[in-house]
Amino acid sequence: MSEKTDAGVQPGSTPCDPSISITVLENGPYLVKGKPPLHLQTIERNDQGQSWSYREGREFAMTGKAALCRCGHSRNKPFCDGSHTKANVDLTETASFEPMLAGAEEIDGPRLSLTDNERYCAFARFCDNGERIWNEVQMEGKEHEELATYMAHQCPAGRLLVWDQATRQPIEQPLQPSLSLIEDPGIGVSGPLVVRGGIRVESASGRSYEIRNRQALCRCGASSNKPFCDGSHASIKFNDGLA
Repeated sequence: MSEKTDAGVQPGSTPCDPSISITVLENGPYLVKGKPPLHLQTIERNDQGQSWSYREGREFAMTGKAALCRCGHSRNKPFCDGSHTKANVDLTETASFEPMLAGAEEIDGPRLSLTDNERYCAFARFCDNGERIWNEVQMEGKEHEELATYMAHQCPAGRLLVWDQATRQPIEQPLQPSLSLIEDPGIGVSGPLVVRGGIRVESASGRSYEIRNRQALCRCGASSNKPFCDGSHASIKFNDGLA
């Protein structure tokens, strides 16, 4: 195991109390320390059929040290039951430890900018409202600015950040530490484990990933950017049976 290093913190994010953290176990589950609330969250659509908001559902009791499935095969989801030892799923971490902004594209508008690192797309599709976030941020007017900011804030993976060009700071909402199991009935699948509120995620190597306000961790076992979600749950039609 490599020597532990301090994690960087993404601009606009604030680390939570260090008593709450997530460790990615080698070829195993996520070990959650502390007692962040854990709920089902269902993506609800608007009248145009686009992802628009989250509906909070069932809560799962956290004991202070809980193992959450990341292979997609546990029969006791969201908790691990050891199925990863027989599931023949490659759980090797492949994600970069670089800040997300290092690989992000920047799109500038009249008053706002958008940074986007597509590698972290969790395929929740909030960004498709209106004229789509990449266009809305470039359009003049308060209505477009507010819609672009709203869509970015709904992005579960934090791949999208809206910035105030005057201050060069991200417009980001402070979030309480929490975990959410995403259900996406719009495409009939279950999605990632969403980590909000600056919870530190530590690799099995002992090195910490960048601390971010919003992160999406793979729980279907199919992501090519582990431990982070890359939207593969949509293509494999992952269903956790919890909804």
